[in-house]
Amino acid sequence: MTQVKIIGGGLAGCEAAWQLAERNISVELYEMRPERKTPAHQTSDLAELVCSNSFRSDDKLANAVGILHEELRLCGSLIMKIADRHKVPAGSALAVDRNLFSTDVTKHIHNHQNINVIKQEVKYIPDNWQNIIIATGPLTSESLSNFFLKKNSDGSLYFFDAIAPIIYTDSVDMSYAWFQSRYNKVGPSGSLNDYINCPLNESQYKQFVGELIEADKKSYNEWEANTPYFDSCQPIEVIARSGPQTLRHGPMKPFGLNNPHEKNDEPYAVVQLRQDDISGQLYNMVGFQTKIKYGHQTDIFRKIPGLADARFARLGGIHRNTYINSPRLLSSDLSLLSDERIKFAGQITGVEGYVESTSIGLMSGLMMYNKLKMRRQIPPPITTAMGSLIQYITRKDYVKNFQPMNVNFGLFPPPPIPEGKRKIKGRDRKLAYATRALNDLDRWLGSMHDTQEASE
Repeated sequence: MTQVKIIGGGLAGCEAAWQLAERNISVELYEMRPERKTPAHQTSDLAELVCSNSFRSDDKLANAVGILHEELRLCGSLIMKIADRHKVPAGSALAVDRNLFSTDVTKHIHNHQNINVIKQEVKYIPDNWQNIIIATGPLTSESLSNFFLKKNSDGSLYFFDAIAPIIYTDSVDMSYAWFQSRYNKVGPSGSLNDYINCPLNESQYKQFVGELIEADKKSYNEWEANTPYFDSCQPIEVIARSGPQTLRHGPMKPFGLNNPHEKNDEPYAVVQLRQDDISGQLYNMVGFQTKIKYGHQTDIFRKIPGLADARFARLGGIHRNTYINSPRLLSSDLSLLSDERIKFAGQITGVEGYVESTSIGLMSGLMMYNKLKMRRQIPPPITTAMGSLIQYITRKDYVKNFQPMNVNFGLFPPPPIPEGKRKIKGRDRKLAYATRALNDLDRWLGSMHDTQEASE
């Protein structure tokens, strides 16, 4: 049986392994934990969710992330199947019990007859290895990073990613806080109350912002000094420094929320907590990733109304992420231009987000399969979420200014304008993106199936 070696047991590596194993390809999946720990992981499970428990919007008709969710489901994604199985209330978003999720993924991978999980660090790629997928993610080990740096001197870049604190639910004072989804939007659970909201008045907010800015931060290592933050995951104190009102229009926005304890007094700002486990015992502070020292975190966050007695299951943190300059280094089939034995997958390619990472893992698995079967490796159309991501990380005109990117409608070509209309906008425009993407992906999957049948 043909064998593929996959390095990295995160979302992308597990998805790639599953897609290959389900097609009767033998897989060796290498994961360095627990032999070699990382600054962010807490367990030895595969597919551990480090930064958040949210897969973001699940709206397949009006949101680019939701479209990607649906595309993954149509492609038989293991990660999406298990995420759906362990979802927790989160409004219109798909959030999961992170422990049950990673435990279930680990079980599926370990129990598959075509997958052999090897717990050891891969420090370099031996010359005699063939058919390799690198899915080491943003926390690629120093040894393997240095190996690639020697092969591609300007191919690796770095940025910071951060982790939000998690609070025990029973330590939240509900005489100040309340349950409500923003704008009373019904989520997948059917509930209007998927978030805990902690209100601040104007003076409390100004004091809070001031303390965030003045708080002692963890010192940088020498290699971290000039490393930028990823824009959509900036530490709360970095956002605060950009202007006194920035947090009110970002993670602490009060809009669409009504405080039942003060019916005649709208909150000036709100801290939202999102359920983190299936039993509802843990909630994470939405958007509160931070580099503030642990002792100062508890002091500052306990000044938020409702959190005076908060018990923290985990405090916020920050770590360095690694990614490659994919447009310079990769072909459209995700293989390394300088070494066709190797394909890349997941966040190390410069996609940002759980489902984005999963989608590139899935595609690398499918493309590796097509390579082994000597079939044409045609990515999905750029009108699909997955196709647009592959184009983003492999287009050669993106080389100079390449930065990590979440899926968004800006990566899609504009939808066609219906006859008789000058333009489409709002939800109709989003629906046009979604309808075209899902139809085009369905056709692409059909063509791949026809190609497979013709070759058998």
